[in-house]
Amino acid sequence: MKMPDVKKKAQAMGLKLPRSITKAELIRTIQKAEGNTPCFDSGVVACPYLDCCFRDDCQC
Repeated sequence: MKMPDVKKKAQAMGLKLPRSITKAELIRTIQKAEGNTPCFDSGVVACPYLDCCFRDDCQC
């Protein structure tokens, strides 16, 4: 997912975006807001979240 798409998702959720934020930070913010573990790009070896919409981009 590209950054503009991630921003759109955050805005649709009503999240306020700071002027500068990395993609990973924004995705973790979205994960927290959804009630999920903010684990994007955290180095988790075996991610159990198969239905995460960020899974394809995750570096874990």
